[in-house]
Amino acid sequence: MQPISAVNDFVVKFANVNGSGSASANELFARAILRMGVPVCSRNIFPSNIQGLPTWYEVRVSGEGWLGRRGETADLVVAMNPQTWNKDVDSIEAGGYLLYDSTKPLTTQKLRPDVNLLGVPLTSLSNQIEGTIPRERQLLKNVITLGAAAQLLSMHLEIIEALIADQFKGKDKLIKLNYRAMQLGYDYAAANLAGKCRLKVEKADKVGDRIFIQGNDAAGLGAVYGGATVCAWYPITPSTSLAEAFTAHCKTFRVDPVTKKNNFAIVQAEDEIAAIGMVIGANWNGARGFTATSGPGISLMQEFFGLAYFAEVPAVVFDIQRGGPSTGMPTRTQQSDILLAAYASHGDTKHVLLFPEDPREAFEFAAEAFDLAERLQTPVFVMMDLDIGMNDWLCKPLTWDDSRKYDRGKIVTAEELEAGKFFGRYTDVDGDAIPYRTLPATHPSKGAYFTRGSSRNAMAKYSEEGADYVYNMQRLLRKLETAKGLVPAPVRRDAKEKTRYGAIYFGSTTPAMDEALAVLEKHGIHLNTLRLRAFPFGEEVVDFVQAHDQVFVVEQNRDAQMQKLMVNECALDPARFISILHYDGTPITARFITQAIAERMKVTHKEAAE
Repeated sequence: MQPISAVNDFVVKFANVNGSGSASANELFARAILRMGVPVCSRNIFPSNIQGLPTWYEVRVSGEGWLGRRGETADLVVAMNPQTWNKDVDSIEAGGYLLYDSTKPLTTQKLRPDVNLLGVPLTSLSNQIEGTIPRERQLLKNVITLGAAAQLLSMHLEIIEALIADQFKGKDKLIKLNYRAMQLGYDYAAANLAGKCRLKVEKADKVGDRIFIQGNDAAGLGAVYGGATVCAWYPITPSTSLAEAFTAHCKTFRVDPVTKKNNFAIVQAEDEIAAIGMVIGANWNGARGFTATSGPGISLMQEFFGLAYFAEVPAVVFDIQRGGPSTGMPTRTQQSDILLAAYASHGDTKHVLLFPEDPREAFEFAAEAFDLAERLQTPVFVMMDLDIGMNDWLCKPLTWDDSRKYDRGKIVTAEELEAGKFFGRYTDVDGDAIPYRTLPATHPSKGAYFTRGSSRNAMAKYSEEGADYVYNMQRLLRKLETAKGLVPAPVRRDAKEKTRYGAIYFGSTTPAMDEALAVLEKHGIHLNTLRLRAFPFGEEVVDFVQAHDQVFVVEQNRDAQMQKLMVNECALDPARFISILHYDGTPITARFITQAIAERMKVTHKEAAE
């Protein structure tokens, strides 16, 4: 078997034991390639257990700039976990490479004749580092591996040294230890494995000004820029790091420079129900507050969503989706909360959903969600997933217009009340179905009203009259119509050639879809596309579907939830849609989309010919 030979186009997979300290070295590897000007996408695949189980870190090196996961196989596997050895060996492409610890000879381990072995005595080399304790030597094995990989792939050592210096700034001892470890691995590979690996990284200029950031970090910063001062949350993977990021950014941006007092409140509540209750209370009182959670948390919060919807209290909810139902796959990704969030709570409810495609849009939509929530006086869900939230993505820089003003919506002031302005809490004065509100303590004797989850009339007085109830429910429905003109519009992209076929997708599917479209085009399959960015759907969605004979809907759940939402809300013919569904917990790939669409197009052409 001819060894794989590739420049700036391959996948490296690090197979580690969770808790072995490999994460830092793996990330250094990805960032070093970025600093050489070559785009990468990284995916961290980890177990829900805290320590001891397998974890994988994949880095796709793509000189062409494709940012989706390539698939289940890798060209180079760094096998550091004996428990997953067989599985890891099976995942190597024919002609690929296996880098392993050769301190002890291979005896019973599974090997493949079409895989090239790259043995490095990692344990033996780490034992040569003087002045270290066993735990340090275990950690430094990861850096020795990094050094060996750098030599095999022709990476620039000085770039990795600079990254190590940045990471351990002010800790000279650690810097020296890591330099020593990296050099040991590099020198061993140079002396013993020269020419045995034909995968290479060559310096390029394809990264530009893009940044490498996780969606939860970007969303946490977006919440700060969006004016959030209150976060109430309960820990749950994969949303916890969003609350933690918000906390860190608040300590930078929301501490009074004079008094040193915190201008923010972050509450780790006793559970998700308490968290959303605190958020609704904070928003009712005039603050901008949010919670971050995942599917199980959304399930628990249902009754409070109904209260916020019916009482018309703003709230922002970040749903970092994972595999369900129940505990499901808590550390894997899915887009399986679409219907749960869209109709959250009992009775007739519909909520605004936003679907960012990457960390940059997670930042933008996080800030925009607070404006929408206050303008519409309703909960707004930012629908991310584990893939966007917890993986580093290469994306355009985050930008902010300092002249931007927050949209606080329709708030009646004390001066307006004093001047005699009419105020009826649930009256539709402007014809857009959005009522005016007052904030607590606005005026000592005017503008007060009772906020309740039970039925009331337009003046907020308790009422069980059917006509009053219907008035409010119909107005809430019309308010959703108003929302269609406020939420981010879908992004349409037309194929180079005229086509009767379209594709709809959203969220983290975007990078895989971009690559799939390019591949399909090379095979003569042309698709117009529409990337959904929000619910409720505008007329653009209806027009797009009706303009095509067939529309593929690509989503990462079992039940075609987005397709069902479009059929239900837009009265579209289900026969127009073809579902492309991926739901094994891993990020969807271009290979999966390409194969599924190509096979379906073959069937369609065959049926047409008959």
